[in-house]
Amino acid sequence: MIRTIVMLICWALAAPVAALIGFPATFIMGDVRVLYRLFMWGAWAGVWITGVRVQTIGLDQFDHARSYIFMTNHASNLDPPIQIPLIPRRTSVMVKKELFKVPILGRAMRLGSLVPVDRGNRDAGIEAVRAAKAVVEKGLNMTIYVEGKRSFDGKLLPFKKGPFYLAVECGVPVIPVTIAGTHYSMPKARFSIKPGMVKVIFHPPIEPKDFVSRECLMEKVRTIIDSGLPEEYRQTTGISAGDNKAQGGTACA
Repeated sequence: MIRTIVMLICWALAAPVAALIGFPATFIMGDVRVLYRLFMWGAWAGVWITGVRVQTIGLDQFDHARSYIFMTNHASNLDPPIQIPLIPRRTSVMVKKELFKVPILGRAMRLGSLVPVDRGNRDAGIEAVRAAKAVVEKGLNMTIYVEGKRSFDGKLLPFKKGPFYLAVECGVPVIPVTIAGTHYSMPKARFSIKPGMVKVIFHPPIEPKDFVSRECLMEKVRTIIDSGLPEEYRQTTGISAGDNKAQGGTACA
């Protein structure tokens, strides 16, 4: 409990400082990158002081100058502040629309081209996919938690279809990402944080055009993300991460 409170205090103190420096820099230079990096540093620092450590795998497997859609599993509130700062270049994410009402944070998210989504409204979900497409077409990365919500037990939940519609429409490579360990450090039903090691695996990119349907692409991404989870959390026995490039779009052929 104390670690969680310390993390929240860190974020509460860092946000006004980041805003004080980042907002003027953004307006003067017409570039949101300074504000973005300040918020990313604050997010990472808040997690680090809780005793959670991160091992990153696979950042050398893709071109950092390109734009991608990163699709990842979701088991903890720790996932975004750990993963988002790791992604090369600026990325947008889909976030609950209620967060846009939070002072400072809401303004920062709008400047960062984050996409609001109403989880309980199907039509709003379709609109969020359209907004995400516009973000990707501007050259930004997009990071999506493809289950749509956090898993209670660390195993994969059913995937939402919207992200795969987005990937096919944009024609942007998809990078499956597995995060493991946050379910131990801060599971969905617990507020307190335990120190521990978190592993973030960036799998090799895959091309949506290599698949005969969105369903085939979804199956491939699910199998890859699942392959990076600890054995006790895996649900499939299909390809390994290393098989991804070799097998390409043949999963549903």
